[in-house]
Amino acid sequence: MNFIGRKRELATLDRLYQQDKFQFVVIYGRRRVGKTALINKFIENKPAIYFTGVESNSKQNLENLSSAIYDGGETEGLSFASFQMALENVFKTASTDRKILVIDEYPYVAKADKSFASTLQMLIDKYKDTSKLYLILCGSSMSYMEDEVLAYKAPLYGRRTAQMKILPFTFQEVCEYATGFSPIDKALLYGIAGGTPQYLLQMDNTKTIEDNIKDTFLNPSSILFEEPMNLLKQEVREPSVYTAVITAIATGASKISEISNKIGEDTSICSNYIRNLINLGIVRKETPYGEKPGKKTIYIIEDNMFKFWYRFIPKVNTLIARGRIDSAYAKIEPHLTEYMGHIFEDICTEYLWHLLDSEKSSVEFSGLGHWWGNDPKEKKQVEIDILGFGEENDAIFAECKWQNEKVDTAILKTLVYRSTLFHKNKKFLYLFSKSGFTTGCIKEANELGNVKLISYEEIVK
Repeated sequence: MNFIGRKRELATLDRLYQQDKFQFVVIYGRRRVGKTALINKFIENKPAIYFTGVESNSKQNLENLSSAIYDGGETEGLSFASFQMALENVFKTASTDRKILVIDEYPYVAKADKSFASTLQMLIDKYKDTSKLYLILCGSSMSYMEDEVLAYKAPLYGRRTAQMKILPFTFQEVCEYATGFSPIDKALLYGIAGGTPQYLLQMDNTKTIEDNIKDTFLNPSSILFEEPMNLLKQEVREPSVYTAVITAIATGASKISEISNKIGEDTSICSNYIRNLINLGIVRKETPYGEKPGKKTIYIIEDNMFKFWYRFIPKVNTLIARGRIDSAYAKIEPHLTEYMGHIFEDICTEYLWHLLDSEKSSVEFSGLGHWWGNDPKEKKQVEIDILGFGEENDAIFAECKWQNEKVDTAILKTLVYRSTLFHKNKKFLYLFSKSGFTTGCIKEANELGNVKLISYEEIVK
């Protein structure tokens, strides 16, 4: 598989490498997101020691680190007497020549040896001005890396020269990866697997999306079948409660009161669980765009694989257990178009950011978001899929339709009307459609002059 994406991260790592002085980079992100692949790409053809911590005792990790340092030399098989001696050896050997030391799965090492972080801190302070060591600490336990490495109280605080939180691929990067899939299937692929490289690797481009869903999500021997629960077990203490929270959100509960009612916990306790899920990148908080957090705040599933899994798999688990895979898929398939509606909004949002980055946007917006609120004329709650305000009292209003029918004039008129709820000097309207637009809609958009019609085909290009 070709290395996809991560251009910005690689450029940053390379820029620091060229400076030829001590560097300490912290790389973290959820499991399966591609941290190790990024590091391996960076250290290609560079002098590097790669050590991966294991969930074992201090002795085992010290032996493994020693082995990585000696790496086949005459002294292979020997072990340093302590982590301090091992690490000091690396700092000293990097005094004249550039050398990279990668400590992957750092939390396993630091948890097994409570003095490891302090030892590392002491050696960084001692050698940072004389060593050309390029130190990379990498970890998958998000909470540990943020609390024990990056936080103010952590021994290593203030020593790092850079930090990178590795996020899932964007839709554009998924399209780059998903060669062999049709344009529509690329969107569906993004909708069910999200942007996590390891999940995308489970998908077969010689098969239909239906067969891919059957082979992965509906197959008890597939890694995706139990992946959400396995990931939660590695990250949190009470995975069953977190599962209840995610299930509640995935099946329609969006406000904190609704979620707490569904899982039978106080809102204060529920808030703590949600906060942790936000830190893990599984859930995100949303407030109507342009408004401050308050009673309107809702929570939605951020990660598409989790969104898909918790929306559909628990409901068909009994059928899967009985081997009735076709029946299980038959219960999912009728809801896929509706499920893809919100996914398409995210794809269109990314497209609008792309327009801004390439200086082709009608509005110099500083943010984009979903908006919902009361329509004083019609006296009902209405929504705008994407809203963004610019610096010049101008705004973008967008509607996104993932449907098999062409978007007609009625949808355009609704968007025009809803834009009147905001007092802006200039308004630019975007209509996004999976299946194109009717002749009437195209004609009206041309007459209005401030409307852009964007087909999904154009986005994928």
